[in-house]
Amino acid sequence: MAITAAEVNRLRKETGSGMMDCKNALVEADGDFDKAIDILRKKGQKIAAKRADRCASDGYVYAQTNAEHTFGTVLMLNCETDFVAKTEDFIACAKKISNFALANKIQNLQQLLDATLDGMTISQILTELTGKTGEKVEINRYEVMQNAYVASYNHNGNRLATICGFNKAGANMDVVGHDIAMQIAAMSPIAVDADKVPQETIDHELELAREMTRQEGKPENMIEKIAQGKLNKFFKENTLVNQEFIKDSKKTIAQYMKEADSALVCEGFYRLQLGE
Repeated sequence: MAITAAEVNRLRKETGSGMMDCKNALVEADGDFDKAIDILRKKGQKIAAKRADRCASDGYVYAQTNAEHTFGTVLMLNCETDFVAKTEDFIACAKKISNFALANKIQNLQQLLDATLDGMTISQILTELTGKTGEKVEINRYEVMQNAYVASYNHNGNRLATICGFNKAGANMDVVGHDIAMQIAAMSPIAVDADKVPQETIDHELELAREMTRQEGKPENMIEKIAQGKLNKFFKENTLVNQEFIKDSKKTIAQYMKEADSALVCEGFYRLQLGE
């Protein structure tokens, strides 16, 4: 199939690989973007830690908790351009819907869209804003957490926000909770710990590790052991409690939480970012 220059350029931006390497990977993958990334990984090409702009949506992401820090919400309101996303009306709409959802402890996106605010359903409010802006406006994601303590973090510019829940509250949780919510924003873990990583992700990473190890010319009887080592490294880099703490790389998040409270557990999180 024909591969366009735009597709090659997008893959180059997301992986850091050379133009020809990206083009060849896309050709080999028959244009499948995710398969092309895997092909580059197997060939040892440089892959960026984050995939930028997986979709063209712009918008505003907003996270907050109630005063008791027992319930938190994070919402992504999408539009088509950065110009609309930065307007007062668009930002005000995002915050108004978020405030309503928090106050009424709305549990999921469909419930939110069907709810009535100021005599209109949220869906109708979004349709009205579409008419005003001339752009498609929709809530792409809406997530909630309800725990003994919930923390939230909004990154500068509101293109990224997080919420995370903990098994207990405490005098220092305003600091600890904020630190961990910020860690999630900065380091983009895929799960709290290795046990929470989906089996399909584990299988995928192991298969990639085996293929890369074979291409390095390692003995067949060593491949499984080496692949398991690569998987453990993957867990260290991509699961929250095993990551290095961004404020002190000498300790992991697990160690940081234990220092704060030996019984403290992060029970879950959501990380919403425009373009993902």
